[in-house]
Amino acid sequence: MSIKSISIRIEEEMLNKIAYIADYEGRSVNSQVLVLIRENIKNFENENGVIKGDIKPDTNVKPTRK
Repeated sequence: MSIKSISIRIEEEMLNKIAYIADYEGRSVNSQVLVLIRENIKNFENENGVIKGDIKPDTNVKPTRK
């Protein structure tokens, strides 16, 4: 699996809030965004069927540290 990079435009307030959540969960902002993306993919596939591909939504997700 190759790792790709993307950049996004995000409002400062939203970035601050996601950073707060990431810190609370013991993750980096990048890891938190990946968790959210994977959750979205999993929810989509649960409702609409599996998207063909080798990557599973739970791959490379660090466990939460509460």
